[in-house]
Amino acid sequence: MSEKKDFFAHKAKEYEDNEKRVSNVQNIADGILKNISYTKEMSILDFGSGTGLLTQEIAPYVKAITALDMSTSMNEVLREKTDGFPCDLEVLELDITKEKYSHKLSSLDGIISSMTIHHIKDTEDLFKRFYDLLNENGTIALADLETEDGSFHTSDTGVFHFGFDKDEFLNIAKKVGFVNLKIETISVSSKPHGEYPIFLLTGRK
Repeated sequence: MSEKKDFFAHKAKEYEDNEKRVSNVQNIADGILKNISYTKEMSILDFGSGTGLLTQEIAPYVKAITALDMSTSMNEVLREKTDGFPCDLEVLELDITKEKYSHKLSSLDGIISSMTIHHIKDTEDLFKRFYDLLNENGTIALADLETEDGSFHTSDTGVFHFGFDKDEFLNIAKKVGFVNLKIETISVSSKPHGEYPIFLLTGRK
């Protein structure tokens, strides 16, 4: 069996040096906190947590975060930040689209994600897994690219979707069973070769 490829191994250490990327994540975090009310009793999952840019923005508002990412190199960068982190943090390397759920992925009050779902082949199956992982009334706050022409990624990072149509993305969540759904453009990623809108979908189980 071949080893899984770490698409971000070459960029993990410099990932947060990109000021525009950091700014986009701050916009996403602001949108999440505007739409979702967290408390210090809550435990949430950051799906595709990377180096923890979104994780650290939401951490002061919750009790615990499980940071889930398949990239060993990105997880290593996040683990270097754990000292003094403002909530309990567990960094987990697990592909929940293929592997059995860990016991640590239980009693979740919310799931957040930033710019990760376009790397997942079966969006509806992923949403079903999110739904199953959440407690009753648990929330989702998922940010990703709006439909683009394929030029957003200039290197092979395991992309399955050139962004998403917002209505289609919302309807998948609705089909799975999520309610109180809302989707809006939350930020714009500016690159030399184009402008790429980013949406935020929020909802509840």
